[in-house]
Amino acid sequence: MAKQHLDPAAGPVAGDTLEAYLQNQATEFLRALRQHRETGGTSSNGGGNGTEETVDAARALRRSARRISGTLHTFRPLLDTDWSEGMRPELAWLSGTLAREHAYAARLDRLLGALNRLSGCSPIPAQAASEPRQEKSTLTVGAAKAGALLERQMTLARTRAHSAALQALGSSRFHAVADSVAVLASEVPLSPAASSADLKPLAAAAEGRLTDAIAGLPLVSAGHPYNAEALVHGLSADPAPQPQDAPWHQVRLLLRLHRYAREVMYGTESPVDVRLLNAGQALDRHRDAAEAATAAASAARTPRIAPATAYALGVLHADQRHEVEAARFAFRQAWLKETVGTS
Repeated sequence: MAKQHLDPAAGPVAGDTLEAYLQNQATEFLRALRQHRETGGTSSNGGGNGTEETVDAARALRRSARRISGTLHTFRPLLDTDWSEGMRPELAWLSGTLAREHAYAARLDRLLGALNRLSGCSPIPAQAASEPRQEKSTLTVGAAKAGALLERQMTLARTRAHSAALQALGSSRFHAVADSVAVLASEVPLSPAASSADLKPLAAAAEGRLTDAIAGLPLVSAGHPYNAEALVHGLSADPAPQPQDAPWHQVRLLLRLHRYAREVMYGTESPVDVRLLNAGQALDRHRDAAEAATAAASAARTPRIAPATAYALGVLHADQRHEVEAARFAFRQAWLKETVGTS
């Protein structure tokens, strides 16, 4: 790859800025991989002989893989097409595979915490305190069995995800990804256009895709903390993922790509955009609550469970769908703020 030469009086051109960012992320990936191996990493989430350092290393691997993949997507006109299009799905595969074990563990914690709260083992919302005594009793009886059922199911899913992560980290496919990232750390396959292009239009396009997607969200309905119309759909018996959730998940992805584009453009000197930060956190809670609700609904369809268990799982499912709506409300409040703070 031909290196670009700069006029000392001029600012960095697109290729140099993009190259520096990708090389930095590739270096972070390789550093995390080395740490993962040195700490005896046998898990993407600290299983086996894994330590807290191993967990941190796995998280850093996922973080760098996501940033490299997102950058290849946003700035693909400035990169070698065959190389970038071949590398992106491999990075997405790796990041997704390493994330599942952690996701199942976090989902179980969320569900068990909600069950404890709803059944009276910890402070409960005011509306729950006014429930008839019989319903409270039924929920308390079923919550323990519901929790045990969820723990069995989530533990099994987590074990399978752990095995998949182990298999992935030892596979030739992973070693090919690691080799590609190692090459990226020293040489970025830029396209000829990178020598004269500007990053700003591509970053602006990423922001435009985000704002267009947000414009399609039902933000008026989300202006109510608990949207009854959305809950009617969210509490349906349909086992398929709720179609209302998909646009919000897409916005979460586009928000992440926008953040990565800002990192490429401004690096560590970029001020923290509080609106983006709060909106992203709300969308993370939205995703977590939606997936937890789906898990509760799936558990409720387990054959031959006791009515009290099914009842507790139904209440848990409704609670998580309420959390979905609360997260949408929080996103709306964050996104529509006119001022952007810095820290």
